[in-house]
Amino acid sequence: MAEIVTSFCQELDASHEIVSVPEDLYQSDEVHGPRINLLSTPAMAQAEELPEVLIYFHVDTAPEGHGWTRPAFKLTVEKERVYGRGTADMKGAIVAVLDALRRMRHAGAALKYRPILAFCTDEEGGKYPGIRYLAETRTLPPILLNLNGSAENRIWAGCFGSLTYELVFTGKTAHSGTPELGVNALEEALPAVLALMKLKEKVEQRESDMPARPWAPDPLRARLTLTSIKSGDMGSAVPGECRIIINRRYLPEEDELQVREEISSVLTDALSASQLSGWSMSETGHLPPVKNPDGPGTDRWTAARAAAANIPVSDFTRYGSSTSSDFGWVQRAGIQHMLLGGLSRPERNVHGPDEHTTTDDLVLLSTSIEHFLSASFTCPETPSSSTVDYNP
Repeated sequence: MAEIVTSFCQELDASHEIVSVPEDLYQSDEVHGPRINLLSTPAMAQAEELPEVLIYFHVDTAPEGHGWTRPAFKLTVEKERVYGRGTADMKGAIVAVLDALRRMRHAGAALKYRPILAFCTDEEGGKYPGIRYLAETRTLPPILLNLNGSAENRIWAGCFGSLTYELVFTGKTAHSGTPELGVNALEEALPAVLALMKLKEKVEQRESDMPARPWAPDPLRARLTLTSIKSGDMGSAVPGECRIIINRRYLPEEDELQVREEISSVLTDALSASQLSGWSMSETGHLPPVKNPDGPGTDRWTAARAAAANIPVSDFTRYGSSTSSDFGWVQRAGIQHMLLGGLSRPERNVHGPDEHTTTDDLVLLSTSIEHFLSASFTCPETPSSSTVDYNP
C-alpha cells in the first residue's frame, strides 16, 4: 500500500519517510506482517518555512462482509455514486486530498500551512495503531486533520473509547454420542453469554454529557456488543473450546480499568459453577476516547468546509459520537487539538454492503482542503470553541 501511495504522489514531487512499528508492539494471533506507516511531504511552492499540518489517513480496510450487489474491491461508478469497500472509509479521502494538492501545486497557490500526509496502519483492527506509534515517538505538527470522519455539517466534540476483548472457554472434546466423556465448551459458556446480555442492559442506560446529533432521539449511551462466537467444527463432536469477542464502547466519563473489572467480575460470577477447565479474557483492541478536540484550527476548518459547501458557518453543529478513533491515543500522548472531516454519512453503509460515497462529497472535501491550506482564504467569524462547556 505504501508503494501504491508513493506512486500516486509522484506528480507532487513528494519526499517520503517509512516508519515501521516494532513487531513486539503490534504482534498478535490476528495480525501478520510488518506495519508500515508512510509520511509524505509534497513539494509545494514556498512551503518550507510554514507551520505544518498533518493530514491523516488509515490504509487498512474493513473486511468485505456479506450482502454486496456490486464488487466490493472494484470501483463502480453509477451516476454520482462511487461504490467499493473503503470509498467512504477512507480511501476516498486520499483521492480528495491528492486532487486538492495537485490543483494548488499547478496553480502555484500560496499556502498557509505545509501539508504532511500520514498514511497509517491498524485503525480498523489491531492493538497498536500506526498513528499511536507516531504520536508516542516523535513531535507531530500542532494541527492534526483526521479525514476518517463525516461529510455532515459537524464540528467534532469528541468520541467514545472502545475496548475489545476475546474470551476463551476451555472444555474437553468428545464424541457427541458420548458427551459425558467431554466438557462442552459452548454450552458451558452460555451462562457467560446470558450474564453479558444482562450487563448490556445495565451498561446501555449510562449516558454521556457529550452532545449527540441534534436530531438524535436519545443522548449518547455506552454500548456492550457481542460481535463473534466460534466453537466446534462438526455435528459429531463436542466442542472443546469456545471463543467469544465482545466490544465495549465506553463513555469519556468512564474509567477503562473499571470497565474491564466490571466485565471480568460478571464473567467470574457467571462461571463459578461451570465444568470448564479454564477460561481467559484478553484485550485485543483499545481506542481511548477523544475529549474536547477544539483548538486554533477548529474555526478555520469549519469555515473552509462552509465555504466549500456555500453555506453559512451557523449551519454547522457541534456533537460527539459513540464511535471511536485511534486519535484517542494521540490525545493520550499529549496532543489535545485535532480536526475531523471525511466522506461518511449515515446512509453510506460504512463497513456494510455497497459502501459508497458521491462525486459531490469528493469535490466538497477536496475544495475544503484547498480553502483550509490556502493563504488567500479568509476565515470569517465561526462558532467559538470558547462556548464549549463539555468537560468530562
